[in-house]
Amino acid sequence: MMPGAMTTEKALEPAPAGLSRRRFLKLLGAGVAAAGACTVGSALDALCLEPGWIELERLEIRLRGLPERLDGFRIAQLSDFHRGAEVDQERIAEAVDLALAEQPDVFALTGDFVSGSAEYAFSCAEALSPLVQAGPVFASLGNHDHWTDADVVAGAVASVGIGVLRNGARELANGLWLAAVDDVWEERADLDEALRQVPAAAATVLMAHEPDYADYVAADGRVGLQLSGHSHGGQVRLPLVGALVLPYLAQRYDCGLYELGGLTLYVNRGVGLIQPAVRFRCRPEVTLITLRSGRRP
Repeated sequence: MMPGAMTTEKALEPAPAGLSRRRFLKLLGAGVAAAGACTVGSALDALCLEPGWIELERLEIRLRGLPERLDGFRIAQLSDFHRGAEVDQERIAEAVDLALAEQPDVFALTGDFVSGSAEYAFSCAEALSPLVQAGPVFASLGNHDHWTDADVVAGAVASVGIGVLRNGARELANGLWLAAVDDVWEERADLDEALRQVPAAAATVLMAHEPDYADYVAADGRVGLQLSGHSHGGQVRLPLVGALVLPYLAQRYDCGLYELGGLTLYVNRGVGLIQPAVRFRCRPEVTLITLRSGRRP
């Protein structure tokens, strides 16, 4: 219970002997004001502070089949930019700067570059372009990219030098591959096609925008790590409750790290947001993942 609420409850008790009516009403008013201030403070946090307060999450993940010489390989994941009416280039640029400062080996962008119109993809790509100067950058598409125009979004992102993988894969290093499926919600994902070129013994990271696709990927058994976004962590998370609302295909895995048998899943909370344009106890995120060899103690 918030301190203001406790004050209000005490103020509503009968006035003790010796306490004047005027003094009692003053205390009552102060208690109500304190409770209101807590509520207003939370609202201001959700509307003004958290949406632009990007957090850097660092974690280590042991990847099955990763050669020992690649132990320490680092991936920066950025997701769900939602460039549009609610998210400007400056916010995306802040996330880019945060990722660049970590000097990762590769950048993985897991979809939803735009909201509302594919025309926003060009300014989103411009904000992301500094990543290309720092290292290889690969992207998968999300449902909002398809709901506008997936080809326009993919073309804009590719125009700045970002490799867009739509059911495809690239070798990052000898023995380590990055693959991506196209959007699951729009039934464009083809895991077999995405992994067609990947050797059976390779350590494989898969970008798949929607996290609940991990159940299918885990059952397939060829991928060691799946990187997803889509959920935004729910945008609003309450203590003891968690996310209030979650989208389709993010009902089972909404944010953070999960182990599904031989598959590790990480769900990024995203850089941007959608309506209602609030975040509470769910800051936007850039993720730095350090891969560890399975042969290391």
